[in-house]
Amino acid sequence: MNPSFWHDSFFYAAAAFFAIALLLLVVIWSVRRHRSPTLHVSSDLAIDQLVPSLAGLTLGTAVAGNSVEVFENGAFFEVLLQRIQSARHGVHFETFLWKEGVLGQRVADALSERARAGKHVRVLLDATGCKKLGKGARRQMEEAGCKLIFFHDKRLRNIGLLNDRDHRKLVVIDGREAFVGGHCIVDSWLGDAQDNAHFGDISVRLRGPIVNSIQAVFSENWVGQTGELFVGDEVFPHLEPAGDVLIHAAFVKPECSAPAVKILHHTAICLARKRIWIQNPYFIPEPEAIDAFGDAVARGVDVRVLMPSAHASDNPMVQHAGHRNFEKLLKCGVRLFEYPNTLLHQKIMTIDGVWSAVGSSNFDDRSFDTNDEITLGILDAATASRLDAVFEKYVPLSKEIELERWSKRGTWHKLKDNAVYLLNEVL
Repeated sequence: MNPSFWHDSFFYAAAAFFAIALLLLVVIWSVRRHRSPTLHVSSDLAIDQLVPSLAGLTLGTAVAGNSVEVFENGAFFEVLLQRIQSARHGVHFETFLWKEGVLGQRVADALSERARAGKHVRVLLDATGCKKLGKGARRQMEEAGCKLIFFHDKRLRNIGLLNDRDHRKLVVIDGREAFVGGHCIVDSWLGDAQDNAHFGDISVRLRGPIVNSIQAVFSENWVGQTGELFVGDEVFPHLEPAGDVLIHAAFVKPECSAPAVKILHHTAICLARKRIWIQNPYFIPEPEAIDAFGDAVARGVDVRVLMPSAHASDNPMVQHAGHRNFEKLLKCGVRLFEYPNTLLHQKIMTIDGVWSAVGSSNFDDRSFDTNDEITLGILDAATASRLDAVFEKYVPLSKEIELERWSKRGTWHKLKDNAVYLLNEVL
């Protein structure tokens, strides 16, 4: 056989393989793409009068009659574990990141004890973020009777979904109280953010009718992974008012439209009249969001962002990607603060001192466009004040980025920022 025949055959086969692979990538992109919202919202009303609109735009419903408690740093887990241990009917637990350690064992022990007591314990873990859960904790929970499921594990059937991660952190107890926020099941989340080995974070406890909405969020991915439906008063009870706070949950990712968490954050920016204070560990706004921040500053809004510095972050590459647009943000009048002592992991945005966004969503393309997330929109001045107090606690210890000095940063710093930014959608 002529050697050139084999050479040509190999070339054509390789070309056909790469063409098919490219076609599949285009098909996946085409199926999953969506149009980002245009950030021009015209309204004479303040955000506290537009909560039904925010809820409607994000495919949810504003629910009245709730109470909100804010828990900071490691103190959150003392409350969470106590409430898990008190469950009378069942626990639904969903998280993105769980690593073997002291905290992981305490959570595994609490969930296992409830399962052995005959309660329904469903545990939904992201397959990538929880790959270091530990064989011992997994075996313990499963042998105790916990139903433990991994979201989008590495199987052929998930080949087109492996980049889609379940980034939510939520717990529902007896269908009557819920926890939502940023805390992960890793020892770094213990303590009180006192050094670079102990992170800062915020989660909230909810009581009232909104808990049915949080249960629905858990159900979405549980049904998607297992096919199991759960009904009845033990999971979706009739909930009497527990306070006077109006809340809505954003979590839906509709086909061909921007995900709810993206629409929520971007619309809230457009509605601000006095101030926008953001606390977020991974802040990489898209160009249209930067323009919206600039428009907000132009109409007199005080826009500030608190984030960890690159060397305090658990993912310095993300912070460098964010650096790429700092100069434009500063020129728009946005004030930027970097905290140098540890990772501040809370995902919070307060608007005008009356409305707050709290949940699992980072301010970047991965959270807004790809991950499964949950963000609560909370209309309550007391909650906003409590969250702003956290902002004010860390800012004096932070470094404010100044435009003149920032524009003169080194060439290597600029090259790194621009290079990493090219990967910002997958970081």
